[in-house]
Amino acid sequence: MGNIGFTEIMLICLVVLLLFGAKRLPEVGASLGKGIREFKRSITDTQEAIMGGDEKQNLPPRQQDAPPQTTTPAGEPKRLSQ
Repeated sequence: MGNIGFTEIMLICLVVLLLFGAKRLPEVGASLGKGIREFKRSITDTQEAIMGGDEKQNLPPRQQDAPPQTTTPAGEPKRLSQ
């Protein structure tokens, strides 16, 4: 059951081609490759953080978000639409 032969691979490729079309396959492949690369990078970063490999990264300190600005007086509720 674990053996996939040439016929099965060709059948899978044919189904994928019919589902996505010839024009869309390069886009699907590129996005899949980017996703795999990002996943590997996150795994590597996580392993380095756990093992103490933070000395290599000289990242600037994180900046805090700006506080939300309120334009209405304190006693009035904000309106969602006007």
